[in-house]
Amino acid sequence: MADRQAFIVTGSSSGVGAATALALAKQSSGIAVNYSKDAAAAERVAQECISAGGDALVIRADVADDADCRRLAAAALERWGRIDGLVNNAGTTRFVLMRDLDGLSAEDFHRIYSVNLIGAYQMVRACQAALRTARGAVVNVSSIAGSMGTGSSYAYACSKGALNTLTMALARALGPEIRVNAVLPGFTETRWLKQGLGPNYEAVRKAWCEKSPLATTLQPEDVAAGIVALLKAKKVTGQLHTIDAGRGLGTP
Repeated sequence: MADRQAFIVTGSSSGVGAATALALAKQSSGIAVNYSKDAAAAERVAQECISAGGDALVIRADVADDADCRRLAAAALERWGRIDGLVNNAGTTRFVLMRDLDGLSAEDFHRIYSVNLIGAYQMVRACQAALRTARGAVVNVSSIAGSMGTGSSYAYACSKGALNTLTMALARALGPEIRVNAVLPGFTETRWLKQGLGPNYEAVRKAWCEKSPLATTLQPEDVAAGIVALLKAKKVTGQLHTIDAGRGLGTP
């Protein structure tokens, strides 16, 4: 299977990660479907990828654990003999109002950073040699929270801001063999966000649409399309690509 392009998508059992895995599978790629908790959901995504014409391998790994990152990379290499792209999509947060400074502990910051920032760094390090050989690409899934200072919590917004900086630093260091970019999505309709916002979900969604020039939210497939485009864009690196229906423009 060495002639089939291969991609690792972390946190791909649902949401943006699952949509990205499926979009790549439709291009006949091999996909390492990664999960940390929901094995059944990951298996469903893998079957969808195979049905779409790709190949898939399900691997449980916590990206906060460096040994797990190396094991994930090794499993993809063993299956396909190459890694053409890495999508650092795995992420976590705590939903805490910004005005509630007592709502986050140091442990919350450590855990969120360990997944959202350190996990991405560890995955790039684990895949670096294979990506160099393939002249491949990395796409980090960040958030407009990292540039706007908004979002589910201070820890989340700050971790995404740090991920943006990591993206630019890696792009400088790993070129010309490896391209590194990030997508910064806005309000994306996922189960994760709906559960996190709870009874406030519809009100936040409505407010988002009212303040967005395109008057809409995002679907996971919208973000996945941006990720796939950056994986394929041979002359683009170090870019932070915002996908937010124009919300970041603000109101005139």
